[in-house]
Amino acid sequence: MRIGAYLLPNPVFLAPMAGVTDRPFRQLCRAFEAGYTVGEMLAARADLLPSRQTRLRLDHAGEPEPVAVQIMGVDPAQMADAARYAMDAGAQIIDINMGCPARKVCHQWAGSALMRDEPLALAIIGAVVAAAASRGVPVTLKMRTGWDAAHKNAVALACAAESAGVQMVAVHGRTREQGYRGAAEYDTVAAVKAALRIPVVANGDIDSPEKARAVLDYTQTDAVMMGRAALGRPWLFREVAHYLTTGERLASPLTLEVGRAALAHLDAHHDFYGEVAGLRSARKHMGWLVRDLPGGAAFRDRFNAITDAATQRAVLAGYFADLADAHERLPLAQPATTQSAETV
Repeated sequence: MRIGAYLLPNPVFLAPMAGVTDRPFRQLCRAFEAGYTVGEMLAARADLLPSRQTRLRLDHAGEPEPVAVQIMGVDPAQMADAARYAMDAGAQIIDINMGCPARKVCHQWAGSALMRDEPLALAIIGAVVAAAASRGVPVTLKMRTGWDAAHKNAVALACAAESAGVQMVAVHGRTREQGYRGAAEYDTVAAVKAALRIPVVANGDIDSPEKARAVLDYTQTDAVMMGRAALGRPWLFREVAHYLTTGERLASPLTLEVGRAALAHLDAHHDFYGEVAGLRSARKHMGWLVRDLPGGAAFRDRFNAITDAATQRAVLAGYFADLADAHERLPLAQPATTQSAETV
C-alpha cells in the first residue's frame, strides 16, 4: 500500500508508543521487516519543541524512508506549528494522535479525548493538513473507536478526516474508556474501512500471524498495526509478513541471530542516548527480549544492576552465547491465536 508517494514494503506496521518506539527500537523492528514505523508522539507546545526530548524524538538518522512523526495537542495553530517543526527536521509523513488513552493526555483533552469534540478534532486536522500540503507531505490519523461504548463515532470522524485531506487512518479497536482492557472489537474498524476510500489500518490485540490474517479478512483493511505484542518479539513483523504472503508459519528465529540483534540494539541505545542514559533505557528493552527465555528473570535482575555500558554488553553477549550453545533456535512457544477468523 501507499501513503502519499511512499510505497511500503509490506502491510505490517509498528504502532507508535510513547517511551518505547524511539529510534533504536524502530531500527530493530525494521531489521525484522516491519513495513512502516512511526516515532513517539511530540507534544505540540512551543516551550517543549526545542527540548532535548523532542530533538531525540525527531532524530531518524539512518532509518529507511518514509520518516513518520506523530504529533499530539489540542490547539489547531500549535498543531500546525508542530507539523512544520517536524517537517523542518525531516518528517515525510505527519501522523495526528487521536488515539492515546493515557489519563495525563486525555486530561488535557488531547489524544483520544479529541473524539469527544469533533469540531475541535476537525479544526486540528484541517490546520495540520494545510500546513503539510504546502510541502507535499501526507497526513495520517491514529484514532480509537470512540470515547466510550455509547459514543462510537470513529466512522463519522474518519469520513470527515478523509474529506479534509487525511491520506490514511489507523483505528485501534477499543474506546478511550477501555484503555487497554478487555478485547479489541473489529466491527467498528470494518465499518470505517467500508466507508473510506483511503487506506485503513487495523490495530489492537494483533499478536500472531493467524490473528493478523483473521483481522485483515474480517475488516478488509489494508494493513495491520502491532504495538505491545512486539515488545520482546520484534521478529513478529517478519513472521506476520511471511504468513500473509505464504500462509505458512516461520520457525522461531535462530538464537545467534537474535543475540546479534540484541547486541546491536544495546549498542544503539548507548550511542543514541549516551552511556549513562543509554544503559538505563536499554534495561526495559532487554527485559522484554529475555522475558520468555530460559533464565530470563535472573538475567534481567543481573542486567538491571549493571552500571556501565561495557559490562552490560559483555553480560548480554554471554547470555546469548550460552543460550545458543543449548538451542539453535530461540526456545519460545508459539503464542496461541486468541480469536479465530470466525470469531474476530
